[in-house]
Amino acid sequence: MTLTEEVKSKAFELGFHKVGIAHAERLNDESIRLEDWLRRDYHASMQWIKKNVEKRIDPRLIVPGARSVISLAVNYYTPTQHSPTKDEGKISRYAWGDDYHLHVTKRIQMLFECIKQWVPESEGRYYVDTGPMMDKAWAARAGVGWQGKHTNIITKEYGSWVFLGEIITTLQLDADLPMEDFCGTCTACIDACPTDAIHQPYVVDSNRCISYLTIEHRGEITESLGKQFDQWIYGCDICQDVCPWNRFQQETNHPEFAPRPVNVNPKIDELLSIPQEEFSKRFKGSPIKRTKREGIIRNATIVKNNTR
Repeated sequence: MTLTEEVKSKAFELGFHKVGIAHAERLNDESIRLEDWLRRDYHASMQWIKKNVEKRIDPRLIVPGARSVISLAVNYYTPTQHSPTKDEGKISRYAWGDDYHLHVTKRIQMLFECIKQWVPESEGRYYVDTGPMMDKAWAARAGVGWQGKHTNIITKEYGSWVFLGEIITTLQLDADLPMEDFCGTCTACIDACPTDAIHQPYVVDSNRCISYLTIEHRGEITESLGKQFDQWIYGCDICQDVCPWNRFQQETNHPEFAPRPVNVNPKIDELLSIPQEEFSKRFKGSPIKRTKREGIIRNATIVKNNTR
């Protein structure tokens, strides 16, 4: 078994569902698109994306001597469906269970430590949506999937319901071929977005994206955008729900991503007056804590107004 085969075999053993490898090199085409996206201010208030842009487009600036990027994906789909009453809200499927950062990072760390045991002199870094890495670009380059018109990675086996992570390493591993774009002429995600956040195929304006507004954005939300939220109080799955490739979804075998009962269709009135102590207890170990109590109350207020 080659070292590349060992890495992939161990990744699957540790619970990853997809693994691909790309040469560590500068992302020239992707950098042009990133710089244009930033120039249009489509990153909204996410100023950290503007930091370390050169590192984002060249992993060799993160790990000197890097030769390979190992891209990994974990399927998180569960078959529970959104079915809220008018008094309930909707939460993005990825946030129904435990925080993926904790569980995917644990697995990727174990893979990283195995690599260090196999080749002690190797150097590297690993990330799960936490460092200056273009996760989707590397997943596409490594053949894990392709970047859909909604900008999420789509896999043939699991649709777009996957979490991503990567290891930058000085090891020279066998690279995979990028996957062909199978979106074709489909515009389902673009047509379905209620706020027109998908400005054009493969370009999302965060300023109008329900996921960004309900999670990352701090402060008030304009009434015109809020009216389009329907019942979403944390994130949004609309562009993924309508994607034809998500007909091939498979239920995850990781129980940590199973829905917490209170997260699927939370009661709006409970969230409107939730004390800080209860918020911290209820969303401990959950991605939802990212929006903070003030954000949840703001979002619940918007949904309450929408359902009157």
